Amino acid sequence: MVNKKEEHFELEEGASLSDLLNKLAGVHGAAFRKEVYAPGLKDVKMGFSVTVNGELMGQLGGVDAKLADGDNVILMSLMSGG
Repeated sequence: MVNKKEEHFELEEGASLSDLLNKLAGVHGAAFRKEVYAPGLKDVKMGFSVTVNGELMGQLGGVDAKLADGDNVILMSLMSGG
């Protein structure tokens, strides 16, 4: 859907993961909001995972996790099947 390997965003000091996800939802539009994350949710939608500096967002406080300058946030689609 997004088909980008990497993007860089500037966020205000004290921004949270939800601030970044809201920004991504604004940039990538309706498809992102439908499939990945809609502003106001407390988690990404089923089938997606987010890490911040290699740690799952659930271990950091979910979408309320605070971000710092230089953090590496990875949003990935989970694969399943056999």
